[in-house]
Amino acid sequence: MPLTVAEMMEAANAAVPRISVADAQAKIAEGALLLDIRDAPELQMQGRAAGSHHIPRGMLEFRADPATQFHDAELKFDRPIILHCASGGRAALAGKLLKDMGYAEVYNLGGLSDWKDGGGPASEPVDPGM
Repeated sequence: MPLTVAEMMEAANAAVPRISVADAQAKIAEGALLLDIRDAPELQMQGRAAGSHHIPRGMLEFRADPATQFHDAELKFDRPIILHCASGGRAALAGKLLKDMGYAEVYNLGGLSDWKDGGGPASEPVDPGM
């Protein structure tokens, strides 16, 4: 029987703990990676969390697998990873994916607005000009 999005979200939320901004900032200070998985136009339109690393959700599997030519050296199996997207849904699914790939410590921060509302520093959106 095919999986539904609701079932995938339930499994992701069960596997990937939600983390507060304060807890995220403490883990980042200890070396955790804050990973923004939104698409590039979202970063341009909404800004980004200060110090975050960007990998679009559509490339995550390729960037996370050390056996591919696309591997991102910031992703290490023993480095805590704190994911965020726009609202938390993609971060939960991406977190479960990373756990399934062998990443040991993965958290879901939620969305960029959660970061900002929690006092996390962020850049302003790109000015589109005229």
